[in-house]
Amino acid sequence: MITENIQKLLNEQFIRELFSANLYLSICSYFEDQELDGFANFFRLQAQEEMQHAMKQFDYIHQVDGKVNMTAVDAPQTEFSSILEAFELSLAHEQLVTKSIHQIVKTAIEEGDFATHAFLQWFVTEQVEEEALIKNILRKLKMVGDNSSALYLLNDELSRRKPAPAE
Repeated sequence: MITENIQKLLNEQFIRELFSANLYLSICSYFEDQELDGFANFFRLQAQEEMQHAMKQFDYIHQVDGKVNMTAVDAPQTEFSSILEAFELSLAHEQLVTKSIHQIVKTAIEEGDFATHAFLQWFVTEQVEEEALIKNILRKLKMVGDNSSALYLLNDELSRRKPAPAE
């Protein structure tokens, strides 16, 4: 059984993960409209991963006899001025998610909730990977600049990304 405080934090994180999925679908749509199928593929897969993260949390809350509180999910941004803005927004959002997960870990430690602490270690590692992935693409985008040939190659690289195996 988890405390009310941990349950509240996990529910907030669950909704945050659903928001992440919606945000990434919104960015995917932006790239679809730009006919950049590789970039769209990248964010479609990111959205799918975020849904998997949300479901991990949904399942965990139930496993520890908690209650999932379904609340409204805020609408994400739908307009983007550039490819760079979309990725910068994505990085800022991932950093926010990382901060949130770290806060739940800290609270779990303070409350002696070792099960939740252990559960969240997967998410801590995942966030390191997520941020590094986005930073890597941002570095490439900054190198590419306005070079359409290089942008084409990056789009092609992202089109080959496959879904991560479900864990």
